[in-house]
Amino acid sequence: MTSEAAVSTSPAISSTPVKRDYYFLRSFVAGGVAGCCAKTTIAPLDRIKILLQAQNPHYKHLGVWSTFKAVPKKEGFLGLYKGNGAMMVRIFPYGAIQFMSFDKYKKLLSKKIGISGHIHRLVAGSMAGMTAVICTYPLDVIRARLAFQVTGEHRYTGIANAFHTIYLKEGGILGFYRGLTPTLIGMAPYAGFSFYTFGTLKSLGLKHFPELLARPSSNNPDVLILKTHANLLCGGVAGAIAQSISYPLDVARRRMQLGAVLPDSEKCVSLSKTLTYVYNEYGVKKGLYRGLSLNYIRCIPSQAVAFTTYEFMKQTLHLN
Repeated sequence: MTSEAAVSTSPAISSTPVKRDYYFLRSFVAGGVAGCCAKTTIAPLDRIKILLQAQNPHYKHLGVWSTFKAVPKKEGFLGLYKGNGAMMVRIFPYGAIQFMSFDKYKKLLSKKIGISGHIHRLVAGSMAGMTAVICTYPLDVIRARLAFQVTGEHRYTGIANAFHTIYLKEGGILGFYRGLTPTLIGMAPYAGFSFYTFGTLKSLGLKHFPELLARPSSNNPDVLILKTHANLLCGGVAGAIAQSISYPLDVARRRMQLGAVLPDSEKCVSLSKTLTYVYNEYGVKKGLYRGLSLNYIRCIPSQAVAFTTYEFMKQTLHLN
């Protein structure tokens, strides 16, 4: 048997007409489903992270666990999922574009530019992450604004109202791209190391521990793929490493996205000013890395589910 990586670009497979039918659409759906499953898994943790990162006045004195208990008491159980509707609208195209473009960039770098080995995973992952961010960023801003709201103090009544209000009061189209620079800068190492780590661990597992970690593909018994628990493990490790590297930029991004919602928004108008302000005002632990413990808890299952679901969808939709 051979590993999936060794045969994924086999001419015999790529020349089969039935597997080319709607390949773009099937690849898009696989990535979208993977993204939605991952974000739904950790939606409550994601909202608490936003509340802590941006120092929401109702919860700024609380820690992660205290906030997790306080939100349902103040806003009901569904308060943990506030902004998740906007997240699902955003994450399907985001996940679809990211996974699909990763495969495209990887092939481009390998075949057209001649970059191969470990480096092409890192570069392709970074490019895929930034591509997905640019295409879906306005929806991320809307999601952050809705998640930051507290019951009884709503600035926006829903997704459409948030779009309308930001467009009218915050400079038109540019209002939807506040914080784009730190997002792109943070996404490059995050997506790059995430795809790089997962791909590397996957290759090592298939090569050195096939009996323990691998099974025959449902599409081709001669091809080995990782078992579900191995995919979950590789995805979780990938998420933890990527988040550790890019977290301060994520904090800056959120504060810039929230814009006029924050009382100190005038001090968060650029990446450097936001990072400097947060560091001077709150320090490293309570500022630049506030909520990091929660992020470890959320990013590990999120990335584990994302990569595992995508690998499953590749099998289901015959993308290998």
